[in-house]
Amino acid sequence: MLEVNQTERSLLQRRNSLTTSLQAFLDGLAVIILILALPLVFHGELSSHYIILALALLGSMSVIYDRMNIYRHHGTMTKKAFKLLKAWSSAFAFLLLLAFVTKYTETYSRSVVLLLFVIGYFSQVSLHFGVRLLQRHMISNEVNTKALIIGRGALANHLYDRINNNPWMPEDVIGAVSAVDNENVTEPSSSSDLPILGKLEDIKRLIKIHDIQTIYIAVSLDSSPMIQQIYFDLLNENVNIHWAPNIFALNLINHSVKELAGIPILTLSETPLIGSHLLIKTIEDRVLAFLMMILVSPIMLITAIMIKAESPGPVFFRQVRTGWDGRNFNIWKFRSMQLHREEDGVVKQATREDPRVTRIGRFIRRTSIDELPQLFNVLAGQMSLVGPRPHALQHNLEYSQRIEAYLARHRIKPGITGLAQIRGLRGETKDLKQMETRVKYDLEYINNWSLWLDLSILVRTVFALKSKNAY
Repeated sequence: MLEVNQTERSLLQRRNSLTTSLQAFLDGLAVIILILALPLVFHGELSSHYIILALALLGSMSVIYDRMNIYRHHGTMTKKAFKLLKAWSSAFAFLLLLAFVTKYTETYSRSVVLLLFVIGYFSQVSLHFGVRLLQRHMISNEVNTKALIIGRGALANHLYDRINNNPWMPEDVIGAVSAVDNENVTEPSSSSDLPILGKLEDIKRLIKIHDIQTIYIAVSLDSSPMIQQIYFDLLNENVNIHWAPNIFALNLINHSVKELAGIPILTLSETPLIGSHLLIKTIEDRVLAFLMMILVSPIMLITAIMIKAESPGPVFFRQVRTGWDGRNFNIWKFRSMQLHREEDGVVKQATREDPRVTRIGRFIRRTSIDELPQLFNVLAGQMSLVGPRPHALQHNLEYSQRIEAYLARHRIKPGITGLAQIRGLRGETKDLKQMETRVKYDLEYINNWSLWLDLSILVRTVFALKSKNAY
């Protein structure tokens, strides 16, 4: 077999297009023009500080826009405008933080900075809209090439729909061929049915008849061993060959594609709290928890006094819960029940009109005041403000045997509030279906974690406190 040394070539190739480069250039040019023009309009002069501002802003934009995939996003213009607002705000926030740390905040005119933010954003939105119109015009004049899919099932159907319904891809998938006779065919992922044009042995004939230029390999995991043979059979056909590994039948946790020493690494499960993400979430938790602790300390003091006055026993309730990556810790809550022993050691969830709950306990549970001591857990690094709610150890043991990927909830720090809670799944879990839905939302949070998502959940938690499920 012919071997070619490919280790020096990066496998993760960036697909830059002319319009992408043009868009980035226009965004940078618009920002430079605004930074140079606004001081002249307001103050009649341009100081060197604004030149430094332009360079710092362009630098932060280049990093943040790349991380947020601004130039690789082809959704609707509404989604693009919202995504651009988040990226532009993040770049600006970094700039303001840098000015604050270096004590340069008084150097710049507030009017100039405010107008730079507002006009800069709308200028970029207008430019993105204009470039999109140009791109549509260019694509409309191109002749679409023909493509063929090897494989059947949900992934093949998904590729077929996404490629043929994508106005930015000048490509038409005409159909598919079955990889094997007994190929596992699942339900289509959309309303469109993928035409099956034949079997694998028909592929060379189909390439010639339909002038196929691109092949997509989308076979099931149990059919993967045949990929090498398919690849070598098609090398002499002068077609582009793409492999879409069918990993989506698995319950993926924060999946990604990486490169390690020239080897492609397909990550199927990984905690999102690595590198800068861990630093960002740690700073978010410690700073916000400290500020919240100051704000709610009077409420916590009054609650402690009322609990002590109503019934004998400690003010706080502690229980072992499972945290990040399966490490156990003691969770803190205000005691809301009379002192009692669990029957046969079985932990029973609180139910509506539960006789064990005290009068003050009913109030603090309904208002979630009983959860406030968990700010201590956040400050200790055991919990986060936002994340999957930690369950009792007995519930983890029970549900992990009945729900797939249940324990994958622990790939991130547990939280005081979370995505499941703001979607109405607070309090008692009455049946298995409810717990499955809660786990689904927890995994959705892990797969989509970001600082913006955390802040959004914190704000929405305020409105979720009146939920009828809290008792």
